[in-house]
Amino acid sequence: MSLEERAYSALIVSSADSFHSAMTAMLPKASFQPVVNVKTVAQAQRAVAERSFDFVFINAPLNDDLGMRFSIDCSTSHKALVLLLVPNEIHGDVYARVAAHGVFTLMKPMNKQTMDNAIRWLLTAKRKLTGAEKKTTKMEDKMEEIRLVNKAKWLLISKEGLLEPEAHRYLEKEAMDRCVTKKAIALEIIKKYT
Repeated sequence: MSLEERAYSALIVSSADSFHSAMTAMLPKASFQPVVNVKTVAQAQRAVAERSFDFVFINAPLNDDLGMRFSIDCSTSHKALVLLLVPNEIHGDVYARVAAHGVFTLMKPMNKQTMDNAIRWLLTAKRKLTGAEKKTTKMEDKMEEIRLVNKAKWLLISKEGLLEPEAHRYLEKEAMDRCVTKKAIALEIIKKYT
């Protein structure tokens, strides 16, 4: 699925209605659905408690908070890509505090081209992260299968008196003969002997 075909959810947090309008207009409608707008960190916290968001855009400062803790929480606990826009005077300090947690920052004021580039960078980062997560999941599944197969082999060795190569061949042959995975055979053996 290409980037344009995937719709990502977005949360825009800003005290300024003009920012909500401008930001919503800048987000490609084909890539961002739904887009939720809130004005305070408290409202944003309720929004992320109700649903997960792929992207969070925060126009700081807000009426009730700067948004640093919320941005860190969204990035680490909620797995969202977060863009925190902060005034030029405090950008360096804010960046130093949030960058290690995966929060992206931009200095304000900025122009439309800078924001367009930032959105493209975030989309690219999301695609890379999604690919890495899929690879990690596949690797974890493969490691789980190896653990189960090894446990089943050792059960066959200890309970049936097979040698390790015989136990290995038994698992492979059963899986092939029955057109199932070695993991499925291993689970049957583990269930039988435990």
